[in-house]
Amino acid sequence: MLGSEPANRASFRLIGISGVSMDKLLALRTFVATVRCGGFSTAARQLGLATSSVTRAVNALEQELGCVLLNRNTRQISVSEAGRDYFERALAILDALDEADAAVTDNGEEVRGRLAVSVPVEFARRIIAPHLGELLERHPQLELTLRVTDEVVDLLSERVDLALRLGSSIVSDDVVSQRVGSFTRWLVASPQYLARTSPIEHPDALQAHTCLQYDYGSPAHYWRFEQDGTTLQVPVTGSLRSNNADILRQAAVAGQGVALLSDWLVRDDVDSGKLQRLLPDYEVAPGPHEGTIHLLYLPNHRGSKRIAAFSEFLQALLQR
Repeated sequence: MLGSEPANRASFRLIGISGVSMDKLLALRTFVATVRCGGFSTAARQLGLATSSVTRAVNALEQELGCVLLNRNTRQISVSEAGRDYFERALAILDALDEADAAVTDNGEEVRGRLAVSVPVEFARRIIAPHLGELLERHPQLELTLRVTDEVVDLLSERVDLALRLGSSIVSDDVVSQRVGSFTRWLVASPQYLARTSPIEHPDALQAHTCLQYDYGSPAHYWRFEQDGTTLQVPVTGSLRSNNADILRQAAVAGQGVALLSDWLVRDDVDSGKLQRLLPDYEVAPGPHEGTIHLLYLPNHRGSKRIAAFSEFLQALLQR
């Protein structure tokens, strides 16, 4: 049974970084990964370790500190009050070490070191993945981690160096936002769907159609159209919503309705005749989300050669 020493015992041991052994740093990384992943087995997969090794490392850390960091039951774990404080301080130490490593590696002539990049799923698969070899051949000392997710990641807590965002980007003092490109959204439907429905010659006609909608988490859905300075906001309904754009693309190709999707996602389908572009004389955008592409990173990464290398790589792709 672990002791019940004051919770702040977990704090004062992490005030400084000197004297921290490699074993302790590994234990800190293991604990932080376990908290982030919400479990030992998920953290073990992320770290490439056996689940038993992760469990032993956290147990040993608790024994050393003399307090409970993680509350366990047969189904899940939760972070104790001392564990939350320890997590924040451990995270600060690991971030400081990573920043120190990055500062040294970025001082050299070559681009080298670790770079964790978060990219939306389909953009990563269709735009970035086919050309990753070019980036890695150009910078063989770069250690790239590509985290593919459609969720909005927190750069600091999830230890991501760079995040690619499609659509308007919120700029704040806490995050640097670099615009690297833009795209347009196309209104598309399959020939099969159009053959059995009424024609779509004006945005208002969409109110009588099945619209395949991207799920932004809001119950109200509308599509906005602009032409010659006039804006039309059209409410749309349909039987399918998804937070994955490719699911909507596949449904549109299968004749299930009309979709509003990024040009880079459906261009091949339009070229092949699987989809037809509708209302091309209108500029379309759902709600306030503009067709911009941004790279986001923390202010302490300004001047990073690794971030600059990825930014240059991405801009070259988008200019093609």
